[in-house]
Amino acid sequence: MTHILAIDQGTTSSRAIVFDAALKPLASAQEEFTQHFPRSGWVEHDPSDIWATTIGTCRAALEQADLGPGDIAGIGITNQRETVLVWDRDTGEPIHNAIVWQDRRTADLCARLKADGHEAMLRHKTGLLPDPYFSGTKLAWLLEKVDGARQKAEAGRLLFGTVDCFLIWKLTGGTSHVTDATNAARTLLYNIREGTWDAEICGLLNIPMGMLPEVKDCAADFGMTRAELFGKPLPILGVAGDQQAATLGQACFQPGMMKSTYGTGCFALLNTGDMLVESRNRMLGTIAYQFDGRPTYALEGSIFIAGAVVQWLRDGLRIIRKAGETQALADAADETQDLYLVPAFVGLGAPYWDPECRGAIYGLTRGSGPAEFARAALESVGFQTRDLWEAMRADWQGEGVEQVLRVDGGMSASDWTMQFLADILGAPVDRPTVLETTALGVAWTAGMRAGVYPDQAGFAAGWALDQTFRPKMDAGRREARYAGWKDAVARTLSR
Repeated sequence: MTHILAIDQGTTSSRAIVFDAALKPLASAQEEFTQHFPRSGWVEHDPSDIWATTIGTCRAALEQADLGPGDIAGIGITNQRETVLVWDRDTGEPIHNAIVWQDRRTADLCARLKADGHEAMLRHKTGLLPDPYFSGTKLAWLLEKVDGARQKAEAGRLLFGTVDCFLIWKLTGGTSHVTDATNAARTLLYNIREGTWDAEICGLLNIPMGMLPEVKDCAADFGMTRAELFGKPLPILGVAGDQQAATLGQACFQPGMMKSTYGTGCFALLNTGDMLVESRNRMLGTIAYQFDGRPTYALEGSIFIAGAVVQWLRDGLRIIRKAGETQALADAADETQDLYLVPAFVGLGAPYWDPECRGAIYGLTRGSGPAEFARAALESVGFQTRDLWEAMRADWQGEGVEQVLRVDGGMSASDWTMQFLADILGAPVDRPTVLETTALGVAWTAGMRAGVYPDQAGFAAGWALDQTFRPKMDAGRREARYAGWKDAVARTLSR
């Protein structure tokens, strides 16, 4: 048993990857699923889609690898964070669609929390801000808006979980209601200083604490899968939210190391070691990972729309048929046109935290066309990353941040985008050989627990570089372009 099955349950698709004894991807399967938008700013997933695509891709990856259950030492799970599910303890049936992390329906509740003076307390205990992004207010909404939910929850009949928790429940046949510290840290309900669910916050949001799962380390025994799923029970040994899993996969184990992952959104994490930094620049404090009961903290900046802006070019504007076409279009764009696309389709995340503003394009001329739109879309990812970079550098006083940024995720495969990122940061950008570092990180975590893979030092020594992108843009041009971006954002904000 020298292989690990990694489940990477994301926002737009589910993926399963089998890693061999050398931590190399052996086989993978991926399946997209439907996004539901009941109202403007609302985003939902059908829980049955999450489950069906997860189990389907697991079986497909194992079949492609020509492996049986006897070859698998354990399972690791990484997942879209903050997305909320509530289900019946007895039947396992969800009471509502999953409310996705991008969803903004609780903006009014978050505004009330802030107006009532709770922001400082929430920030101190959880490292987070009262924003619809996080799980707690979504859970409060479900309990208030779904018929009978409040009564069932108070009677102990309902369970809450993020996607990892829901999948573990399903995989184990309802025997394990557990999550890990990194997912718990994103709920707005978990005191990351004390390592416990917080009774004061749960009381504030009127959430029965009996709904909440047990919290474990990232590497732990999370339960055994039902035998009929894969032919024999398999142990679930590693769990981490997707961005924390990417931090692990990038071997960012030393304070000052920083990674940025480009998927549907973009998420940058800066390892701050055993120190929980209280940001002065509206970054988040969070748990990067937790082993042996000891959390390692991080500063995090969250961008809601990164790769999703390319999906918008494809599905909304229909100016491309596939994502790879954007590079050629961007190369063909008129460089004398400085278009700025602020992709606030579901509001803006860090460091602005404005859930009410919406996307905008500035600088349009009669000559603006698909090429200019494509370039502006790709550049928006670099500009937003610099926003995070500047804020983290200020919080961390520059220490370590100006060295190198490690990037991963599907969009990091775009040479054009990564070169612009290096240009607008004025700093090197390192891309590893394995871009799917979320799956890699959780595979290593599970494999380390199983005794298949090395410890942190051994894993870090094996981190492999694919390419370094170095800045080529003139400093004056860089600062002028960034100033134009800041002006465009200022015009877009709702307040």
